[in-house]
Amino acid sequence: MFSPPVATDSTADRTSPTDASGHASETELEIRRLRWQCRRGMLELDHLLDRFLDLGYRGLSPTQRLAFVRLLGEQDQRLSDWFMSRAEPPDADLRELVRHIVEVVRERRSGSIDLQG
Repeated sequence: MFSPPVATDSTADRTSPTDASGHASETELEIRRLRWQCRRGMLELDHLLDRFLDLGYRGLSPTQRLAFVRLLGEQDQRLSDWFMSRAEPPDADLRELVRHIVEVVRERRSGSIDLQG
């Protein structure tokens, strides 16, 4: 007998809500596109940004979502410095977003690595 696979924590986070017609919502399609942009050269950034997409992206305002896209345009080393509190983004919107991402990921993760050193 075939039994369907059981959703693990990581797959459960990625289930896509659909509308009444069975299509993924606009936000879910946006998250799928952003997930590729969150793939970085640094594994730590991959995990941090991917986890934020699952845990916090849906709660961002349209302005914050635009700031997130701008954040993804930054170089990995700069992002690493910002997330590890070795430097701060010069832009206030990005500074607040970096703080928010760290807070969301830290708050909802048990046994996490300290992202702030």
